[in-house]
Amino acid sequence: MLRVWRNAVSESIEETELGDTNLLTKRILIGLAAGMLVGVVLNRWGQGTLLGGFLVDGVFYVGGKIFLSSLKLLVVPLVLVSLACGTAALEDVTKLGRIGGKTLGLYLMTTAIAISLAIVAAILVGPGLGAEYATDALEFTVKDAPSLADTLINIFPSNPFQAMAEGNMLQVIVFAILLGVAMTLAGESGRDLLRVFQSANEVIMKLVFVLMQIAPIGIFCLIAKVIAEQGPETFQNMLSYFFTVLAVLLLHAAVTYPTMLLLLARVSPIPFFRKLRAPMSVAFGTASSGATLPVTLRTVEERLGVHDSVGSFTVPLGATINMDGTAIMQGVATVFIAQVYGVEIGPAGYLTVVVTATLASIGTAGVPGVGTIMLAMVLQQMGLPVEGIGLILGVDRLLDMTRTAVNITGDAAVSCIVARSEGKLDLETFNAP
Repeated sequence: MLRVWRNAVSESIEETELGDTNLLTKRILIGLAAGMLVGVVLNRWGQGTLLGGFLVDGVFYVGGKIFLSSLKLLVVPLVLVSLACGTAALEDVTKLGRIGGKTLGLYLMTTAIAISLAIVAAILVGPGLGAEYATDALEFTVKDAPSLADTLINIFPSNPFQAMAEGNMLQVIVFAILLGVAMTLAGESGRDLLRVFQSANEVIMKLVFVLMQIAPIGIFCLIAKVIAEQGPETFQNMLSYFFTVLAVLLLHAAVTYPTMLLLLARVSPIPFFRKLRAPMSVAFGTASSGATLPVTLRTVEERLGVHDSVGSFTVPLGATINMDGTAIMQGVATVFIAQVYGVEIGPAGYLTVVVTATLASIGTAGVPGVGTIMLAMVLQQMGLPVEGIGLILGVDRLLDMTRTAVNITGDAAVSCIVARSEGKLDLETFNAP
């Protein structure tokens, strides 16, 4: 049995290395669909039963946690090694500033567009109008938002090893960039260390290939558990809010990103979305941009043709600061909660929401559920009751999964645009089947 599994994994890895990821993508999508089906069945007929408890709280919980842990173990070493290599590969330090400026500007622009669309849609639909909501019993505890000064200070690590141990991705990114710059400036000694990091990067990517073989099973477990626990009844009183957020997410992914690719990168969005199916499926299953990062980075560089000197910088940075999907949720949720409580925001207030949510996306951790914390910061800024978050928590998990898929799509789109502007996009690879 072990030999059969080992041979199957080896064959799958070889296919992946050749760029044939269709089989893995199909397996992931099958796992996704099967998880939804099993979740619905267990929600209807398995609640309160011994078998249902064993599957949901036992098998699915353990399987999902193992999968998430296997992905998360790659994030810090992958970001550190790939970003250091990418920065050092630029050779000219001035290129770093140019690429960094383009990347940050595009990420902030897409986030501002996303939340603007969300606010307009929420105003037009009015998801919080005309329905009765039990707001008296709502409770939601939020951590105090850090000050601007603390946010800026915390970007720079005092101990890089502590930052890596705690998973503080902004600090890891800063350390990796500084290390890459130092390798460039150190001459021959830096080139020797760069070769070590490049070898380590190849080994880590090989580990990604191996661990991705359990992705279909892991996503099956995650989806089945969510559906089994929440079920369709959760959404009955929140359908207007749920579908407003979902519609804006789909609009942003289907219109904003393709338009940017056509106008700024001058490439067709069709091969882009075709090759992004696997990362989007993993993002939907994990609800974590950080956990999906290894898959996203590999797809961007190997399938979309973005040079590693660009992709290794833009993708990890995007997983940390590019939260378009989260911004959409914040925009709709803010308007929704204001409508429920009968609070008039006004044009100046909406502008404040756009600015606050856009800036709040910087430094938002790419982990499940963080959007609710950032929403609390926005509500506090607007003087709206934070307790209103309790209204949306029941449906937020599925929306969290969807907006994560949108987030990583934005990471890939911006990577292609920046690479194209720098002459670092292999069009033959991008357009290949």
